Amino acid sequence: MPVEYIDPRSGATFPLDQPRWCGPNHAPLLLTPLPGLTRTQIDTAARGLWRYRAAFPMQIDDPITLGEGMTPLIARTVAGVSVMVKCEWFNPTCSFKDRGASVMLSLLRAQGVGHVLEDSSGNGGAAVSAYAAAGRMATTIMAPASTSPAKTVQMRAHGATVELIPGSRQDTADAAVARSASVFYASHNWHPFFLHGTKTLAYELWEDLGYRAPDNVIVPCGAGSNVLGCEIGFSELLRAGEIGTMPRIFAAQPANCAPIAAAFMAGADDAVPTTISPTMAEGTAIARPVRMREVLGTLRETRGGAVTLTEDEIGRATLDMARIGIYVEPTSAQAAAAFGKLLETGTITPDQTTVLVMTGTGIKATPLIAQLLGVAL
Repeated sequence: MPVEYIDPRSGATFPLDQPRWCGPNHAPLLLTPLPGLTRTQIDTAARGLWRYRAAFPMQIDDPITLGEGMTPLIARTVAGVSVMVKCEWFNPTCSFKDRGASVMLSLLRAQGVGHVLEDSSGNGGAAVSAYAAAGRMATTIMAPASTSPAKTVQMRAHGATVELIPGSRQDTADAAVARSASVFYASHNWHPFFLHGTKTLAYELWEDLGYRAPDNVIVPCGAGSNVLGCEIGFSELLRAGEIGTMPRIFAAQPANCAPIAAAFMAGADDAVPTTISPTMAEGTAIARPVRMREVLGTLRETRGGAVTLTEDEIGRATLDMARIGIYVEPTSAQAAAAFGKLLETGTITPDQTTVLVMTGTGIKATPLIAQLLGVAL
């Protein structure tokens, strides 16, 4: 059966030969299930995520690549327990979003798209800007006016047109959807191709661990692209017979902006009333995740869960990780803080193989980390 776009809520499908970022009535789309790959199908000559090209929905001869993927997986002691840390800031623009940007823009360019629109609080916009530049595609990025300058400067350096939008992160997303009538919306939160880039995280962890799945994966979660990417990737490996069970997937969210955690803890299938406030974990400040229902389904089906973190807990984890040599932005440090909480409750045990996904570098959050340290810039 050919791979198609699918609206998972209605079951409607659409052919893959035309660019599409949403279904009718702005329904978020996924792709119909792919078979996955076996270890013999890995392109071992490729150093990077394109070694898993056999698992992608379209085969591309000339992908847009900057060497993304194959990030280090290292052992560290966190909360007194040995844990594996996946260092995603080793990607070219210093965040995990390079995975999705490389695959999404490669496939969109093959579909004939030459100008893309993205909305981002920073890392997604930086990734799309860099890969669009590498692929000779024009880019417009909408970002909240409060976005760290280190991130918007990176976008501009890659040649993107950057528009700063007043208000919240959600206001920026709404402005981008409104603009999508005139420029193709290549959103890392909306486009299903992006998830097929983030799924390579699952393939890499499987390969890193000697072709087995970890027991637990903890990821910072805003819109949920890493949650869903891990679910897609590990599900493909399960279908391919390469793993026997799915890892448990846990989402870490700031208490100031935790719509997914609130719905999970309420046992709901969709959004529940929750208070949204500013957070230092700006990369996860998504008030209305478009795939909330699918993210909640993944957390439940994998027997994982959601953890909320106070600003003090996030800040403390940021500095604690730096003191063991892991310099990440507060958004990433949430995975470490969540690990400590899950250990305390016995949800995760020290004997299990747990992976903390560190999604982005602390270099991009210098003003925030300076505040945590109480030093002037």
